[in-house]
Amino acid sequence: MGAGKTAVGQALARLLGVPFIDSDDEIERAANMTVAEIFARDGEAFFRGRESQILDRLLAGPPAVLSTGGGAFLAEANRRMIHDRGVSVWLKASVDLLWSRVRHKTTRPLLRTDSPRETLRTLAEARAPVYAEADLVVEGSASYSVEDMARRVMAALAARPGVLEEREG
Repeated sequence: MGAGKTAVGQALARLLGVPFIDSDDEIERAANMTVAEIFARDGEAFFRGRESQILDRLLAGPPAVLSTGGGAFLAEANRRMIHDRGVSVWLKASVDLLWSRVRHKTTRPLLRTDSPRETLRTLAEARAPVYAEADLVVEGSASYSVEDMARRVMAALAARPGVLEEREG
């Protein structure tokens, strides 16, 4: 959370000329509830199950830039599904950068703790080895604009044989 999945994803989708889809938005639309409400009412395990179902449906659709919640990639089945049907990209950022972006947001259910920055650090450290399994890793910086990051992702995709050629061909 806070890596720029939505903002960078939207900018990348514009560069590629494909739709941008946020899996959390799709989950909220299907449930007619916010992610935070789903977490509060049904718990994280229930949410993760719905998340996998939505990912399966979205990945079966036409080419798009798909932004997933930070926890989606933790499930091995989701990682495999994303790898088999697309290209996963980790927008890697330091905890300091992530914290600067999320500290004033109230829509992060996993950060509703007594020490949200420490929770973020713990989550980031625990998730990093799994995120490192992404097909591509693009390092972020506070000095990069959203467009800079989108161009960096585009360059990483272009360097991966067969990805953009399939779309263009």
